[in-house]
Amino acid sequence: MAVGAKPLVPSRLAPGGVAHGSRRVPTTRIGGFIALTKPRIIELLLITTVPTMVLAEKGWPSTWLVLVTLVGGTLAAGGANAINMVVDRDIDKLMPRTQNRPLVTGLVKPREAMVFAIALEVIAFAVLWRFANLLSAVLALSAMLFYVFVYTLWLKRTSTQNIVIGGAAGAVPVLVGWAAVRNDVTWAPVVLFVVMFLWTPPHFWALAIRYADDYRAASVPMLPAVATLEVTVRKMVLYTALMVAGTLVLWPVAELGLIYGISAVVLGALFLWGTVDLGRNPTPQRSMRVFGYSITYVTLLFAAVTVDVLVRHGV
Repeated sequence: MAVGAKPLVPSRLAPGGVAHGSRRVPTTRIGGFIALTKPRIIELLLITTVPTMVLAEKGWPSTWLVLVTLVGGTLAAGGANAINMVVDRDIDKLMPRTQNRPLVTGLVKPREAMVFAIALEVIAFAVLWRFANLLSAVLALSAMLFYVFVYTLWLKRTSTQNIVIGGAAGAVPVLVGWAAVRNDVTWAPVVLFVVMFLWTPPHFWALAIRYADDYRAASVPMLPAVATLEVTVRKMVLYTALMVAGTLVLWPVAELGLIYGISAVVLGALFLWGTVDLGRNPTPQRSMRVFGYSITYVTLLFAAVTVDVLVRHGV
């Protein structure tokens, strides 16, 4: 392990309500099962799905297809997140950020959670296969398998590359959305996949900086917990720069117009500036500001894709 960086401030003082660190405590059985799916993370995944479907259709696709793809994607992601909680329940009880999760508090039993998760995956596969196509169903299933076996069971506790490689699972929804419309995978969704793959490390490391002491307590080698802040931010800047380059490659590959192009340049410049500024002024507020902006960034970037396509094709 590298020399541990000093935490900016104790993680338990971190504000609640962020996508990966909500402090809401489920008090009912139904609430517990919902919490297993990590709804806030699912919201983020679905933000990328519909715009990709619009891009694939070059207009607004069938509303029914959009709905079933969102339902299938939600169930698949929810099942994967529930399995993740079952596997990680031992370390979740060691980190203040996750000590209120339903498997830690005993609100839901591990066996119940696994049955629930598998049921979600089976239903997700059936919904996507029946109402979209087999390719989208297989892609959604592959994302779950990668998230569980590669990230959760292998990399998370063994490598500082955990979120880098494991983050590929969170980039798959763009492939699912495209495949649901076109029943294929071409260069445009592959570039979008790469963009989301590169977006994940700076997004998550910004949050992990804030919760570095939690990861140390659980012996999870998340980069900010085992490397200096300088090293972490340098890698954040690298991935952000590559991500911005990827968004610019998408411009001609997906035949997008000025609405997207200008948005990608401006939004990307702000993201890059934020990560550089974090290195110059390493404070808890700036770390969480970068994390918050990373969510705004991906939301606005994909909104720009949608608007560009709909305007250019007169929808």
